Amino acid sequence: MTTLEITGGQVLKPDMTVEHGDVLVDREAGEILAVGDVPAGDETLDATDGLVMPGLVNAHTHLAMALLRGYADDKPLDSWLREDVWPIEGVLEPDDVRAGAALGALESIEAGTTALCDMYFDVPAVVDAVEQAGLRARVGHGVVTVGKDGDEASADFEEGLAVAREQDGAADGRVSTAFMPHSLTTVDGAELDEFVPKARDADVPIHIHANETRDEVTPIVDEHGERPLEYAAFHGLLNETDFIAHGTHLDATEIDLLAEAGAGVVHCPASNMKLASGIAPVQELLDAGATVGLGTDGAASNNDLDVFDELRDAAMVGKLAADDASAVDAAAAVGMATAGSADVLGFDSGRLAEGKKADIAVLDLDSAHLTPQHDLVSHLAYAASGADVRHTICDGDVLMRDREVLTLDAEQVREEAEERAAAAVERANER
Repeated sequence: MTTLEITGGQVLKPDMTVEHGDVLVDREAGEILAVGDVPAGDETLDATDGLVMPGLVNAHTHLAMALLRGYADDKPLDSWLREDVWPIEGVLEPDDVRAGAALGALESIEAGTTALCDMYFDVPAVVDAVEQAGLRARVGHGVVTVGKDGDEASADFEEGLAVAREQDGAADGRVSTAFMPHSLTTVDGAELDEFVPKARDADVPIHIHANETRDEVTPIVDEHGERPLEYAAFHGLLNETDFIAHGTHLDATEIDLLAEAGAGVVHCPASNMKLASGIAPVQELLDAGATVGLGTDGAASNNDLDVFDELRDAAMVGKLAADDASAVDAAAAVGMATAGSADVLGFDSGRLAEGKKADIAVLDLDSAHLTPQHDLVSHLAYAASGADVRHTICDGDVLMRDREVLTLDAEQVREEAEERAAAAVERANER
């Protein structure tokens, strides 16, 4: 056993208290051995003037959409997708997806994210990037059947199942999978009836966009006479391993349904604000006992993958939604970005505790905007950013040391992404 001792810093404990202490990691098992007063490690990582905390968990994103950052802005979701995003995605090649995913992975490591959930296509290319980066991920093929005939739709669903079966356990076990129909309005109920049982047989969770905009709620209510998540449950979704993205427009019945089923909700406040989709009722979800995590969505609608930004947004808009300054407090926001997101994804991480996965970030506190240190949890929620991260560790491996990413060639990743993004735009314009 080779051990890594993270020394000299303060430690964020699972109960959101902070104390001086060290963290000892079993590098081979990728687990935390001890927190606090620990034996000396074989190797050390300096956390002096820093806060050792769980690595952030981005519970809903589309890594490769980093290629589309700034490509199309200032539009509502439906027209943004149909007029801009889907057309250019139609010309992306697997190597484009790999380059975009590598760029997103680089950005994530730099901002202290150690685990994520990615929904996209050309999933093997995404997995390649995740494996090289050293991150933990739950991945899936986003199934969209709008405009496809029966055979094409079935083929897309079959691909989603094949990806879930074939990629599970990749990257030395750091990659898990899910079955990912895109949304309740982009796949048909009959198709869900056919393929959800197959996903259950494959023993993989199901992840889907739901209630993101009013335009995703009204058609289901008008056509079926029930709320979208009631419709989803009727078609076999929403068990305790499943999770939805957004949940912006939920009513009380749906909140209770999520809490009772144990299904997770991934709040994506920045994307929801930028697309004017609405504000999710996060405090109501928390009060009901629902499991809530945080996601950035894609960099095309955010426009970054900094989960620190996301948790600050979550705290801010949560107060507006509840009309209560005490709603979605600092500890709740930090909890959603760490333990909450890990629980949604089924990862044994998000907490600095013995036996948990050694997915860790070290935040540098030696800066003006994090001074004075009255309350470090408050700083995490309201003042810190990804640029403050000094070290990033996943599965016991150091991915970034002193702001230098060790697993990816940052300059090469950025250059390739720039070139492939420009070429993709040119191909899309020629159509």
